Amino acid sequence: MSGAEVAAILVAVFWAILVSFLAVVLVQLARVLRRATALVGQVTEQAVPLLAEAADTVRSAGSQLAKVDAITSDVQEVTSNASALSTTVSTAFGGPLVKVAAFGYGVRRALGRTKGEQDVVASRTVPAPRSANSRARRRKG
Repeated sequence: MSGAEVAAILVAVFWAILVSFLAVVLVQLARVLRRATALVGQVTEQAVPLLAEAADTVRSAGSQLAKVDAITSDVQEVTSNASALSTTVSTAFGGPLVKVAAFGYGVRRALGRTKGEQDVVASRTVPAPRSANSRARRRKG
């Protein structure tokens, strides 16, 4: 055997080892790819119904928001109507009620003054003079 033949045998052995190693790696890679394919299939089976449910939920939320929007606009309309009614009632009854209250206050005040003036006149009368005996009795007692 010559050196070239030994070198060729060594290259052939290394080549066989390399091919065997690559074959093992390729077999394991094929297993991983099969498992990944199965996992993707399972995820797809579960994700499609979840996405359908999510789409239904979004549609339902949209319809509920439309209802809330309608309710909000109705409440806004009722609020503006109540404000207009309040303004109308205030305008229609507020002025006359204030006038009636002022008139009533004036009448009470006028009646109170006439009574008060009588009391003032009665209090302005000069009291009767006290006797000296009553003053002396007070000092002793």
